[in-house]
Amino acid sequence: MLYLYNIILFQPVYNALIFFYNLIPWHDLGVSILILTILLKIILYPLSAKALKSQRALQSLEPKMKALQAQYKDDKQGLAKATMELYKQEKVSPFSSCLPLLIQLPFLIAIYQAMRTVVANKGFEMLYPFVSNPGTINAMSFGFLDLSKPNIILAILAGGAQFLQTKMLPTSQPPKAAGAGAKDEGQMAMINKQMMYMMPLFTVFIGASLPAGLTLYWFFTTLLTMGQQYLVFKKIKTS
Repeated sequence: MLYLYNIILFQPVYNALIFFYNLIPWHDLGVSILILTILLKIILYPLSAKALKSQRALQSLEPKMKALQAQYKDDKQGLAKATMELYKQEKVSPFSSCLPLLIQLPFLIAIYQAMRTVVANKGFEMLYPFVSNPGTINAMSFGFLDLSKPNIILAILAGGAQFLQTKMLPTSQPPKAAGAGAKDEGQMAMINKQMMYMMPLFTVFIGASLPAGLTLYWFFTTLLTMGQQYLVFKKIKTS
């Protein structure tokens, strides 16, 4: 399994970073990271778009879900059965918004490991025959940013972008009506609100301890994700 992961994901991502680094006349690792981020976003766009559309579809079912919760407020088994029938009738899967994101996780891990290896000037033996060995990688990017060392400013920017991106996502509003269903949805809304603040803080905390090359990737990929969300949501509204 590890061998397949290295062949299918890690090694191609690593080689792509070196390839773009060699291709850029002034050999800027930061620009190489930005190009790779755009390329991966384009490749994974169908999965991202599917996840966002699924989130919107689930949100549109909220009125019907609340009606079922009121109807089966004292019958949890009946509520579960009615909920599954609603999903089947509307052709919506409650897991459809999570599955594409889970599929992207191996790509994120590969990018993380590839960037750490590149910044450490290691792994040149894994280069493809058509990718030249640069000898050493200059971690200084844009003339001022050392991508081999943590950068708190970049970590804060990544956390801020994470917060804005989370705010763009469709969220459930806690119902005004009383009852068990209302209480459960109110708790879920509270958890979602807490996550909206906790995830950016977590991003800043982790980003402040990682090489800036990884934080740059996270910051830029979050900005691109925001752009994707805007385009997908705009397309859904006009359709």
